[in-house]
Amino acid sequence: MRFSVSIQAEGDREVTLEEVVDLADAVATLDGIASGYGTMGYGAQIVVEADISDIAAEIALEKFAQAVAKTSLPEWPITNVETLAENEDFGDLESELP
Repeated sequence: MRFSVSIQAEGDREVTLEEVVDLADAVATLDGIASGYGTMGYGAQIVVEADISDIAAEIALEKFAQAVAKTSLPEWPITNVETLAENEDFGDLESELP
């Protein structure tokens, strides 16, 4: 099953646009997007294959760390990890359809 995993790290200074662009390049191969410009942290949303949410989070954290290592960003502590299974994306909307 495919999971979209959002990961956030927080630190002690503002993240530059160049750093976010570097992170975006590093997560692009993971169907990822990056965020954090002008904030005290950075993050990414990436897509991974796994059987369950917990495993998806573990895989994503490893891939995120590898992506960050390719950039000039510092390795800040992870503050948030959220997973969303592909089949959960529109589940609430489908139940509301007539």
